[in-house]
Amino acid sequence: MASPLTQTKPAASKSSKTNGSRNTFASTFVLDFEKPVIELERKIAEMRGLATGPGMDTLKVEIDKLEKKANKLRKEIFAKLTRWQKVQLARHPRRPYMLDYVERICDTWLELHGDRCYADDHAIVAGFASIEEEQVLLIGQQKGRGTKDNLFRNFAMAHPEGYRKAIRLMTLAQKFNRPVITFIDTPGAYPGLGAEERGQAEAIARSLYEMARLTVPIIAIVIGEGGSGGALAISVADEIHMMEYSIYSVISPEGCASILYRDATEAPQAAEALKLTAEDLKEIGIIDNIISEPSGGAHENFDASAAAIKAVILSSLKRLKAIPTEKLIAARHKKYEEIGFWLDR
Repeated sequence: MASPLTQTKPAASKSSKTNGSRNTFASTFVLDFEKPVIELERKIAEMRGLATGPGMDTLKVEIDKLEKKANKLRKEIFAKLTRWQKVQLARHPRRPYMLDYVERICDTWLELHGDRCYADDHAIVAGFASIEEEQVLLIGQQKGRGTKDNLFRNFAMAHPEGYRKAIRLMTLAQKFNRPVITFIDTPGAYPGLGAEERGQAEAIARSLYEMARLTVPIIAIVIGEGGSGGALAISVADEIHMMEYSIYSVISPEGCASILYRDATEAPQAAEALKLTAEDLKEIGIIDNIISEPSGGAHENFDASAAAIKAVILSSLKRLKAIPTEKLIAARHKKYEEIGFWLDR
């Protein structure tokens, strides 16, 4: 159905300035296990600067050897990451956020604001978009880059009005027969006093209820940190996909460690117990698909990450749109009824 809304080409996000395919924000931030590769890459970059003149063939050969060494080293490191290291990757400040993907995936984008009850929550971004021939509604949590932007986005922790905005727009998407695609990336819903006074729990519960009975296809993609009820609130879907180095859990490793071990510093141990990685959740049937990330993680190549997500969205939409509405909703209900149920043999 044609929409009366006028859409525009998505502009580059103010919080995600990039140069080509690689994110240049916070380029000095490096995780401990990334350091050997990053140091080698910096050495290669310095050598390239010296190899521009004539008579530098020997140096160019050495650069090629170092590049192969760096690629091999990266593969070795990322092949044996612990769950805690994957948690760190999911939270990486150079990782692409929702608006970075909107910029790269969507042909048109019209952001909509407000819950029509209280305010506009900047932690949740939502709007109608076109992806090639598909007309969809996109909803997702948006983290900030830097202190000022993070405060504006409230560190991607939504207030009740954020979830009520999502509910309002999902209802609108249903009216125009637009599939809903959600991007999950939050530590959790905001636990502040004001949020509780305005009905945080009710807003999350209402979102779960409305998504469970929505008559259009729903696709959820965990792009970074999928934490607690704040993540679940917009991830009731027909298909749930996770980026390779994202996480999805009922509680953060630090929160779990504080409860179980009385010590938040035991978060690495808690991460192992929670089994919150994409591989873990695919194995136990909570998610449907793992989206591969570029070598070194999504933050190493925004364009490749976006292309992988776009391909999954288009293939999922083709599959889900062919299912009659009644069967779609029935399958969605069955999917969630089966989560957490298994036979112990």
